Amino acid sequence: MRLATVRTTSGDTRAVRVEGDTLIDLGAPDVGAWLASGGAAGASVTAAGFAPVIPHPGKIICVGLNYRNHILEMGRELPSYPTLFAKYPEALVGAYDEIALPPESDAVDWEAELAIVIGKPVRRASEAEAADAIAGFAVLNDVTMRDWQYRTPMWLQGKTWEASTPFGPYLVTPDELPGGVRPALELTGTVDGEVVQRANTSDLVFDPVALVQYISTILTLRPGDVIASGTPGGVGHARKPARYLAGGSVLVTEIEGLGRSEVKAVTS
Repeated sequence: MRLATVRTTSGDTRAVRVEGDTLIDLGAPDVGAWLASGGAAGASVTAAGFAPVIPHPGKIICVGLNYRNHILEMGRELPSYPTLFAKYPEALVGAYDEIALPPESDAVDWEAELAIVIGKPVRRASEAEAADAIAGFAVLNDVTMRDWQYRTPMWLQGKTWEASTPFGPYLVTPDELPGGVRPALELTGTVDGEVVQRANTSDLVFDPVALVQYISTILTLRPGDVIASGTPGGVGHARKPARYLAGGSVLVTEIEGLGRSEVKAVTS
């Protein structure tokens, strides 16, 4: 099943099931609300655009250094445990919106990622419970202000700038993907037509099931919560010389089977 949160011509948002070119209203204002409470399918919807697939997640938990090739690129050893940090809903934009380049940063970088969306409450999950709690997957780009990220050892201040993180357009359920809850999908990131990141999600050190197990040990994960699973090699900060997004840059993030986002960077 393929789901989306769309903006309608009347100015609100609706959760929809995508069936080819037809969007079926699921009786909820967004996919997060539908996962939490359900809703009855109704008539088709005319969309004016895509909102973030989960516009208001209760939690966005991000994972750093989780692709083997990116860890080696950054000169680090493979971790024993996931590196976790947070992001907040104000950072999210739709898959075809603009992203804001803040005047306070001149080191805005890209991070193409597989996002995991939780579909049911889970705490201290077993492997089977963790797998069952995964509602599906989506495209996300954890756009990062590197100069702010590395001001201190804590990364959050570089990771959650407002209107910086494209998310969507679709949530795709595991049954539609090769590998299911441990999907093996080609992921690419493109800047101004140049492929800058390419990997397969099977290269994750901690796969989606392992991440749900680990994070649910710390706190309860609830429907609509999001886990950003980390980025592969090819980020701008690791290049020699470093390369960053500029005003007018077009950032495309695409994952096999999940669709693509395409956003323009604009000075805020």
